[in-house]
Amino acid sequence: MLPLLLASSSPYRRELLGRLNLPFVCASPDIDESHRPQESAVALVKRLAQEKAMALAARFPDHLIIGSDQVAVLGEHILGKPHTFERAAEQLSASSGKSVSFLTGLALYNSQTGHCQVDCVPFTVHMRQLGTDQISRYLHAEQPYDCAGSFKAEGLGVSLFRSTEGPDATSLIGLPLIRLVDMLMNEGVHIP
Repeated sequence: MLPLLLASSSPYRRELLGRLNLPFVCASPDIDESHRPQESAVALVKRLAQEKAMALAARFPDHLIIGSDQVAVLGEHILGKPHTFERAAEQLSASSGKSVSFLTGLALYNSQTGHCQVDCVPFTVHMRQLGTDQISRYLHAEQPYDCAGSFKAEGLGVSLFRSTEGPDATSLIGLPLIRLVDMLMNEGVHIP
């Protein structure tokens, strides 16, 4: 098996990949993550996942490189990482009682052969009606300012949900393991 590289500095993705009990290393890709004009959210996350994986190919020849990127979408609006309490409060207020779609782009690049598998895994969160006090208490408790959609699904953020739907709950956290296993098996990796 070729060595496995996670092209990410995300502790959430690192923790998820660890669930597969495969040895891997991490490196942070340096790419421009700007949204292009007229680019759909699906096209954006697929492109960024692939670019992240391929950006590290020269430094890591003969590796299977995993790239991933995620956006949250409310209606037609892409919700980025809020970075501040105020922007997180705005995002959660706007999401109250609505459905937020999380689109996670996933790429597995074989830097030895140049073969790249790319996909987008959707997941939908149906939010509860959220009051100002509830939003404030949540944000002060968990401070999810580095998370698309302004919550951590793997933590207290689940208390904001009415329900969820999608093919792979791990995609909500940022690395769709079910689809990744398919891709790894296509490259001859045996799991478990």
